[in-house]
Amino acid sequence: MNASVLVPLPVVLPLLGAGLALALGRSARAQRVVSVVVLALMVIIAAVLLAHADADGPQVMHVGGWPAPIGISLVADRLSALMLLVSVVVALCVLVYSLSQGLVEYGPDTPLSIYHPTFLILVAGVSNAFLSGDLFNLYVGFEILLAASYVLLTLGGTADRIRAGSTYVVVSLASSIVFLTALALVYAATGTVSLAQLAGRLDELPSGVALLLQLMLLTAFAIKAAVFPLSAWLPDSYPTAPAPVTAVFAGLLTKVGVYAIIRTQTLLFPDSPLSDLLLWAALLTMVIGILGAVAQDDLKRMLSFTLVSHIGYMVFGVALASDDGLSGAIYYVVHHIVIQTNLFLVAGLIERRGGSTSLERLGGLARLSPVLALLFFVPAMNLAGIPPFSGFLGKLGLMQAGVDDGDRLAYVLVGGSVVTSLLTLYAMAKAWNRAFWQPPAAEPDGAAGPTTDLHRKPLRTDAPVSSRVAAVALRAGMAGPAAVLLLVGVAMTVFAGPLFGLTDRAAADLRERAPYIEAVLPGGAP
Repeated sequence: MNASVLVPLPVVLPLLGAGLALALGRSARAQRVVSVVVLALMVIIAAVLLAHADADGPQVMHVGGWPAPIGISLVADRLSALMLLVSVVVALCVLVYSLSQGLVEYGPDTPLSIYHPTFLILVAGVSNAFLSGDLFNLYVGFEILLAASYVLLTLGGTADRIRAGSTYVVVSLASSIVFLTALALVYAATGTVSLAQLAGRLDELPSGVALLLQLMLLTAFAIKAAVFPLSAWLPDSYPTAPAPVTAVFAGLLTKVGVYAIIRTQTLLFPDSPLSDLLLWAALLTMVIGILGAVAQDDLKRMLSFTLVSHIGYMVFGVALASDDGLSGAIYYVVHHIVIQTNLFLVAGLIERRGGSTSLERLGGLARLSPVLALLFFVPAMNLAGIPPFSGFLGKLGLMQAGVDDGDRLAYVLVGGSVVTSLLTLYAMAKAWNRAFWQPPAAEPDGAAGPTTDLHRKPLRTDAPVSSRVAAVALRAGMAGPAAVLLLVGVAMTVFAGPLFGLTDRAAADLRERAPYIEAVLPGGAP
């Protein structure tokens, strides 16, 4: 089987699904079926692409039959196929969660005509960014993400969401302007935007010109990845969105920026003079992000700051520019996509069960819902890096790579990684204690309780059928995807050996560069 014919499908299928879902906007059930079927097919396609990329090398499709560098190339190598598979698995879980949430809040027959098409367009943008073989198409993928994410971020039209969405759009547009300017300069200097062709031509540029281009690309991607000091926008933007939107943003959008950093740093600038700058950025991202998390009293804002902090681990691995460092970074990206999404989905369940995400108002949830307590505890400890979870294994791999590097700054990063991990444990333990362990906060006289009887009490057998359906959907349909992601996180621990083997091979390909270049440009044409 020639797997290259499958490469465009992760982009084309969600776009077609978005159009079909929009056409079926009056039928909620039809929209749900279309969205779930499209994402389920994408999971299968991504798994097949990863298997072929690992066994046979990069799978390339030249769109329209125009070969690179004239036409647009879509490339599924080990790195992009792995990122694609993890992203669509997470997107499918978030979609199922959001369907159940919509069933509870709006009823089974209420169509969400905008949500489904926009969600699928977002997935198409993510897929396009991962598979893109040229810088301009990568820019297009980011712009698709921007358009779709703004709609999702402002769903409901509340003042807080519009304000957060406006901040997000302004920052995203600023990064897009920097990226577009860098694109123009790259084309002016080299005459191409094909990544494979740029890998050779950038080496021929004067060092000052190449450094300027690298700085501009890094700045654009660092904003999108929320690398300090370009991360202040994230904690104010994400927590206001609905739980599933926040979850998919936290899991995927920043990782597209991290992916772009990995791809360009290894393929275009393999002997980067900016390694020390990246190491300092990684250290500050880790430490300042986690200090912000420790200071928070709201669960969503705490998780948003931990999201920023742990981007630093990924940048650490990229900055080391060794096989082990890159392998650890890729493993940690995969781990973080799953765990961070899981935690934000659980935060949505906590908000629905306890009526708030404020740690001052929550309490006693372990007694009321032991399952919810477990759903939070396992990924929280995984994020903190408690042995033997995947978070511990990923951090251990990165720290080992830092020790092997032997540089003084690398040792500083190893120490910063340990401190960040301990502070993450403190933040997660604080959240666990306040939300689940301590007694619930007393409500003022006459104030409404933290949640409704439907969410707090056992389901009555004489309750209306609609109430029973809603309760079942809440408990199974929303908790189910969170439980699936929990199991995926555990599976990453159980199968850490094969997964690290895959990331090792992906890192070796990135460092060698030849497999990617020769797959896109047969013969290695300059």
